Amino acid sequence: MADGSKGKEQKRAAQGVEGASNPERLQTDEKSDGAVSRPNATSKQQGGQNPHTAKQTWQKPAQNAQKPQQAGANKPRPQGQHSGQAKQGQWAKKQQAASQVVTPQKVEQPKQKEQAKSYPYAEAAGLKRRHFGLIVSFFLLVFLPLAVTVYYLWGIAEDQYSSVTGFTVRQEESAGAQELLGGLAQIASTSSSRDGDILYEFILSQSMVRSVEERVGLREHYSMYWETDPVFSLWPDASIEDLEWFWQRIVKISYNSSSGLIELQVLAFDPETAHAIASVIVDESQLMINALNNQAREDAMRYARRDLDEAVERLKQAREAINAFRTRTRIVDPDTDIEGRMGVLNNLQQQLAEALIEYDLVRQTAKVTDPRLVQAQRRIEVIQQRIKLEREAFASASIETGAGEEDYPDLIAEYEGLVVDREFSEETYRAALGAVDVARAKAERQSRYLATYIQPTMAETSEYPRRAVIVALVALFLTLSWGVMALVYYAIRDRS
Repeated sequence: MADGSKGKEQKRAAQGVEGASNPERLQTDEKSDGAVSRPNATSKQQGGQNPHTAKQTWQKPAQNAQKPQQAGANKPRPQGQHSGQAKQGQWAKKQQAASQVVTPQKVEQPKQKEQAKSYPYAEAAGLKRRHFGLIVSFFLLVFLPLAVTVYYLWGIAEDQYSSVTGFTVRQEESAGAQELLGGLAQIASTSSSRDGDILYEFILSQSMVRSVEERVGLREHYSMYWETDPVFSLWPDASIEDLEWFWQRIVKISYNSSSGLIELQVLAFDPETAHAIASVIVDESQLMINALNNQAREDAMRYARRDLDEAVERLKQAREAINAFRTRTRIVDPDTDIEGRMGVLNNLQQQLAEALIEYDLVRQTAKVTDPRLVQAQRRIEVIQQRIKLEREAFASASIETGAGEEDYPDLIAEYEGLVVDREFSEETYRAALGAVDVARAKAERQSRYLATYIQPTMAETSEYPRRAVIVALVALFLTLSWGVMALVYYAIRDRS
């Protein structure tokens, strides 16, 4: 018993040294001492085991380290106290090494147990009654209509064939005659930028539908599958307004307003009918362009003839005014009369010059009382008086006419005005004649024409209806509708 008490004191001393560096380990060893104080048969059998086996288990390291000491206490003490103290020192070092190895694992054990207790297991997920309602609604509102659509498109809908054609409106450009006439002939042409807009509206109009119906038979063709395929067919007793509505479905137009290119696609139940309808559209469009040309030519010719008639009437009035003036004044040509009067004045000026020269010659050789000098002086005075009278006749003289006396200057001014009117009327008449010639030349050729850059095609395989695209769109629409209705339903239910 004395040896057992000494072993316990040495163990506590070793634990005190270790506890100074690791307090938690010291508390754990003190708790384990109570459990080791009562040896049993199992501990006696394990007295000869290697103390390093404490590393294999971490639950009770102190108990495993004390088992060799308890087994030694029950056995007879060997002779010599020195050998017993050496063995106890070795057991203390091994116990300290074992405690240092297992200390980190033992500290974490309470934390793991606390974490396991703080998070309880979640219950298994399962379908509720409201989930079955969603599934049923999805089946009725999405899956069932989509299945019906797929069945109709692939099992009932008839194949459709397309014919494609493309054309544009071209205008002839000729500016030679127009430049010579200063642009007066531009009334015969209109801008081609609006021709494409007119043709686009004409193709979609009721006139085009009526023309195609008369030449191809739209009702007969598109109503032959009415009983089996009512979605893509036309009812047999459709009116012209119904045909115009259905025309938007079978004819698709692509129009580029900047370039003026028009491309259209025609759908029919057989390729021959689609090709025939596209050909009729091209022919009717050509007739429409020709009608526009004829209308433009008629307008140009009408305007040119109207301008020419006005010019002729104005020229006629100007010439009649001059004839009336001549009849009234009895002056055929006032210019000629003026030239005659100017000739008389010039002759008097010449005679005056000769009389002055003669007077100077006589005065040099004769006396003042010489009759020749007096006669020469008299002659000079008479000539000067005549020149004065002639000059006054141009400014204030009056002449005898059929209507009485009239001032000669007023007559000259009136005549000059009549001459100006006649010259202007003659120039206008010449310009009007040129415009008529240009309009007639443009009328003889086609200024606008339909240029077909894609002839109507003949399909070999069916491309319509677009079954995959239609199914995808229907599925998307049904899914979105179902989702919106489900959200609205649950939002209302949660608020109520």
